[in-house]
Amino acid sequence: MKLLILPMLLLIGAGPAAEPKWQRIFDGKTLAGWTPKITGRAAGEDPLHMFTVANGAIRVSYARYPSFTGEFGHLFWKTPLTAYRVRFDYRLFGDPLPGIKEWQTSNSGLMLHAQAPATMTRDQAFPVSLEMQLLGVPRPTREPTGNLCTPGTIVIYEGKRDPRHCILSTSPLLPVGRWVHAAVEVLPNGQITHFIDGKAVLRYSGAEMDPADKDAQPVIAAAGGALELRRGYIALQSEGHGVEFRNIELQTLR
Repeated sequence: MKLLILPMLLLIGAGPAAEPKWQRIFDGKTLAGWTPKITGRAAGEDPLHMFTVANGAIRVSYARYPSFTGEFGHLFWKTPLTAYRVRFDYRLFGDPLPGIKEWQTSNSGLMLHAQAPATMTRDQAFPVSLEMQLLGVPRPTREPTGNLCTPGTIVIYEGKRDPRHCILSTSPLLPVGRWVHAAVEVLPNGQITHFIDGKAVLRYSGAEMDPADKDAQPVIAAAGGALELRRGYIALQSEGHGVEFRNIELQTLR
């Protein structure tokens, strides 16, 4: 009997497992740990300083670009992730760059489960990924923020495979210039939830790469034909409109 008491006491005293710690992945001063990939450039190249740091935030700026001629940009965090939570603040600001298309106005994003930047072709516009789309108003179409867009991918939404490129969230319309708190939860079972200002606004699961997409095809081939998308990089997006990101934190899940 005495032999059983000690293990039982140990179990009672252990309590629930500790919550994983949040890690700051942007130090507020430098772009250490982040790699840019800009359309028309090799991974790591940013000669016109699209991505800079100002006032404790990562700033996406086209100040040295006279007009937009297809220079989509993505800034990748160094570590691929499987199950995690990421939270951050973002703020769209200023006027869009001349030459953009209407849908690029007041538009940015956070890419999830993205392919590695080094595997993107030089002229590829977007990584194969899931995009938490970040929008503001005014814009030509009055849409909420926290939506899902699917470059080279497809998901299960409301119980069925959804072929739409973008799925709208339930977030309210939010103005350009306002700091917004956004977060994403990616669970080990593949369920993904978007949050805006602390409220869940979109939930989906079953992410796969699209075999009909030309950018996804080489990524699928490199994966031995597997379509399931359960791991990849996060990246901050640049689509021709100024945006800032701050307080970027990551919590890895088992």
